[in-house]
Amino acid sequence: MKHWTADDIPWDCFDPTRVDSEILRLVKAAAMVEKNSGDYATYLKNVFPDDGAFAGAVDTWAKEEVQHGDVLGRWAETADPCFNFADRFRVFKDGFKIPVDATASVRGSRSGELVARCVVEVGTSSYYTSLAVATDEPVLKAICQRIAADEFRHYKLFYKHLKRYLEAEKPSTFAKLRVAFERIVESDDNELAYAYYAANGEGEGYDRRRCADAYAMRAYRYYRPAIVERGIAMTFKAAGFNPHGRLARVASSAAWRFMGWRRKRLAQLAA
Repeated sequence: MKHWTADDIPWDCFDPTRVDSEILRLVKAAAMVEKNSGDYATYLKNVFPDDGAFAGAVDTWAKEEVQHGDVLGRWAETADPCFNFADRFRVFKDGFKIPVDATASVRGSRSGELVARCVVEVGTSSYYTSLAVATDEPVLKAICQRIAADEFRHYKLFYKHLKRYLEAEKPSTFAKLRVAFERIVESDDNELAYAYYAANGEGEGYDRRRCADAYAMRAYRYYRPAIVERGIAMTFKAAGFNPHGRLARVASSAAWRFMGWRRKRLAQLAA
């Protein structure tokens, strides 16, 4: 099936009266991260240099991710004529670097790398699903629905290759869980914080904690329990646990409570 393109987006349905300024800030940041996927493709192909099947899949993945960034950037420019995606992306690239020259996974193994990639795709699928539900702007809703579906498909792609490496490397359940947990914690990392800073033209200078908190305070308000539950189930599956077992249900409930607590705490600190 042919992948969708920017021409499939109903741009003529754009409604400026339905643009939420808080969601707009998040979309600008998301465009930065998605557009930067070419560097991640370089890194992944360095980590898997002898796996031609995976390298081909990574090229397709990166092309689709970069398209996500371009489409989100175009929507942001439409919603905010003062926003210049190319200029802000240059700021992001100048200030944030990933280890494209690495020849081994920063996760310690190839299976660990693929667990981490699954977790990332879980997060992005959940994120764009949440934005699609939250926004009333019809063009952004159409974009987020398409991207969410892509990210879910990308999760399945990485999970398929993960199963191959699990058979070869046989990592312990603890090792897989550790990687998954570390990658979840990194959702608060420098990449998202700097993307938020670069995209929104914060004039106070970059402060990782301040920018990470500003991003999280806005992003967390759009999640819903069912979306969090699905994300936890997918994460548990990648880590080798029963995605629908009691532990997954407990983790889902805990994640939902934590997100609500943190959102309220950050809002109080910002008041």
